[in-house]
Amino acid sequence: MQRGACSSHQVIEAKAVWLRRRALLFLATLTGAAAAEAPVPEGYRTEDYRAPTPLHVPGARTLDIVAAEALWRQGGAVWIDVLPAPHRPAGLPATTLWRPSPRRGIPGSLWLPEVGRGRLDPALEAWFRDNLLRATGGDRSRPVVFYCLAECWMSWNAAKRAAAWGWRAVYWYRDGTDGWEAAGLPTEPLRPAPGAF
Repeated sequence: MQRGACSSHQVIEAKAVWLRRRALLFLATLTGAAAAEAPVPEGYRTEDYRAPTPLHVPGARTLDIVAAEALWRQGGAVWIDVLPAPHRPAGLPATTLWRPSPRRGIPGSLWLPEVGRGRLDPALEAWFRDNLLRATGGDRSRPVVFYCLAECWMSWNAAKRAAAWGWRAVYWYRDGTDGWEAAGLPTEPLRPAPGAF
């Protein structure tokens, strides 16, 4: 190969980087426009969980895709997916085979379904606290990142709740797996944590 010539692999790699940057710019534009409509509520969001979210969570730092990827690659942070797990539809005959759709999340994540609800019953709240303590080894200064999907209040609620409980390095990745996948970053199949609701 002549000096200065590019291999086909290098050309493909350069195109992939360019596409990724364009996708990130597009996501940043969408995120900023949608968030301007959602004020920060005093309490927790209890309905319409898939709706535009605020730009920040009280007591937490909001991550964009660049910061989220950097924190993930650095390691050491606990990543928590709060998307609800699919449940067998009510009224489906017992003889009907039902398989829930698999959940793909950010590699290394702990999946704690339902903990992003606006109201948690005592058992679910205790399960959330126990898993948070276990995942961080009881270290309330260990970084914890909450996510779900884009425009999902459940991750917002969970991050706010963790900060209220005294975790000091709470992060909210507001674009969730939608933004992660759009940036071309890897995902892996997740299973709900033991005892999930």
